[in-house]
Amino acid sequence: MTAVAALALALGWVGIGTAQADTFGTSGNEFTIDFVNIGNAGNAADTTTYGAVPYEYRVGKYEITQDAITKATASGMSNVTAGPWTGSQPATTISWYEAAAFVNWLNTSTGKQAAYNLTFNGSWSMTLWSSADAWQLGGENLYRHKDSEYFMTSENEWYKAAYYNPAGSNYFDYPTASDDAPTAVASGTNAGTAVYNSAASVPAIVESAGGLSPYGTMGQGGNVWEWNESAFDGSNSLSSENRAIRGGVWDYTEVDLRSSVRNVGGPAGENSSVGFRVASVPEPSTYVLVLMGAGALYLWKRRKGSL
Repeated sequence: MTAVAALALALGWVGIGTAQADTFGTSGNEFTIDFVNIGNAGNAADTTTYGAVPYEYRVGKYEITQDAITKATASGMSNVTAGPWTGSQPATTISWYEAAAFVNWLNTSTGKQAAYNLTFNGSWSMTLWSSADAWQLGGENLYRHKDSEYFMTSENEWYKAAYYNPAGSNYFDYPTASDDAPTAVASGTNAGTAVYNSAASVPAIVESAGGLSPYGTMGQGGNVWEWNESAFDGSNSLSSENRAIRGGVWDYTEVDLRSSVRNVGGPAGENSSVGFRVASVPEPSTYVLVLMGAGALYLWKRRKGSL
């Protein structure tokens, strides 16, 4: 990330509260990922120590779908498989490494820097980035490249998007903007609902996976568990160490939806109840345009005031 981008993120010069859809894939196999903006840079951590993020970023509104994996593969991505769900249901039975490979493809297929230093030789492995190449905002992260635009959500990024209340600077217990357990549903978009407690026998399509978080994400509680980028111990210092998993699942109780609950898995492991979502910062050129626009508006106001 350039100094201009980092400055813009730190100072909050990027518009927050709006959604954006990014398009990927080739003709006939195009798909979009809807992002919501996560503002309030520099927020304090929750009492659990999670959730502090000193920069603004975007998080996928929905979990990544099986359809996205299928279309990315048809557009040139290789060695990433998922199942058993279909269409707009979440992509699961996908390892952390495969989720990272999908994210790398999002970057490289659009001319950007890969987020993760992955190698495939019959199976996936990963090498840590050097400090010179590693992400530094919010602390050194040897998993993520500093110039990547798309990446898996770190545990802090995921936690903030799910539980933080930007209106009150507090954290909710559940990712449906409430300290009360959501109503269990098989699918739907009503506020204060989530897909859990075996109200459904399969995960819902991602666009109908319950009520929204304060920032506007869906399905961070229930439907399927979600891989986080972060190591379970938070160090990100060993490529093969266990990763954090968050969010709960369609066929278990509300306990797993709570902000206090974490799960764990090895990066090569796969399970039909574990998927993921993508996070992003806009490319540096976007910040340049924003800063130019802000400067022009400031000069216009000054000139107008002097008439």
